[in-house]
Amino acid sequence: MNDTTAELEYFQEIKQELTYYCYRMLGSMEDADDAVQETHIRVWQHRSSFRGEASFKTWVYRIASNLCLDKLRQAKRRIRPVDHFDPAADIVEPRDTLPPSQWVWPAPDLAENPEDRMIRKDTLQICFIALLQVLPPRQRAVWIFKDVFEWPTKHIAEALDMSPAAVNSALQRARAALDQEQLRSDEYARTGMEPDQELLNRYVDAFEQFDIDTLVALFHEEGRMSMPPFNMWIKGREDLRQFFSLTRWHCEGSRFIRTTANGGVPVLAQYVPGRIPDVLVPWGIHMLEVREGHIDHVQNFIHTPLFRIFGLPLEIQR
Repeated sequence: MNDTTAELEYFQEIKQELTYYCYRMLGSMEDADDAVQETHIRVWQHRSSFRGEASFKTWVYRIASNLCLDKLRQAKRRIRPVDHFDPAADIVEPRDTLPPSQWVWPAPDLAENPEDRMIRKDTLQICFIALLQVLPPRQRAVWIFKDVFEWPTKHIAEALDMSPAAVNSALQRARAALDQEQLRSDEYARTGMEPDQELLNRYVDAFEQFDIDTLVALFHEEGRMSMPPFNMWIKGREDLRQFFSLTRWHCEGSRFIRTTANGGVPVLAQYVPGRIPDVLVPWGIHMLEVREGHIDHVQNFIHTPLFRIFGLPLEIQR
């Protein structure tokens, strides 16, 4: 086996780790997959230029980092509706949207065993991916390399073409910014609080039967529902009741497929009646957050490409 073959095989070994790096950087698995694919192409095209001054892994990450930084140079900060808009004052069907490039999206799990997937699973939680977006891109990369991957400063400097002193300075600023942001919201304190199986079952049953009273009772008194790419989000049981009543025509008859995302968090893929009788089509990916035994926030990501990214069917039978 020649060196080129061994290097390309090694690329495949680190591909999962590299994908999660790019996802943390970019906030979108679509963009992360594109960055990893382009990294693979550049590794192949420029393999002869690898001189071994740094490790092959560091060289690969340098290519991927440059691609991510290029993507982020002109990009707007990715957001979640609850972080940037007020809850709906009038309960109507949502209309106003932002482009997909401006939202933080969930990521499928790439390995069967969550414990083997990646260290620091908490840094894959959706609210933390949103938190990372407050950091300037280069600080974001430094923080991921140091606090998630636990790379030595020397290797980070090589991957990002920085001096060790600049790496340490960027890391200090990144940690301070993240600590400050986390203090502003108790949501980050609840990171990792996933719905138990019983609550998840009750949510599925109530939604599939479209029993609005039972469904609303599962929510915390100040429970929320957001629906990227729509700016609108709902807060409070009474407003949730009105919203579910308003959207009954669309959501009644829904069915769910269960999967996991963002480090093993249970999520529900919602299918709704389509134009063909007895055929259901993709609608949204529901991610539930829990507070005091009730649902605190349902993030319903209404973005059909997610179903392909998650490897989910594009239609199911009723």
